Amino acid sequence: MTPTKLYCDFFGHNYQLSKKVTNHVKEYTCKCCKKQLTTDSNGKLIELTPKYQDINSELERIYSSRLMRLKQKTLSSSIY
Repeated sequence: MTPTKLYCDFFGHNYQLSKKVTNHVKEYTCKCCKKQLTTDSNGKLIELTPKYQDINSELERIYSSRLMRLKQKTLSSSIY
């Protein structure tokens, strides 16, 4: 058992925000043992599996392209 795992088992994880996918979906990483979590569709924290990594990356792609379209629409409407 590694010392960092022992620390997390004894004191608990120390999660920090590692990635903001959307306004509602975020990814967290433990500073000590590097365990990763994400928020699910209900807002609960769950382990970040490869399946959820794929879902989050696709969500991020859709979300960022939507924001770009909204910015372009706002800029074009403010010109007139």
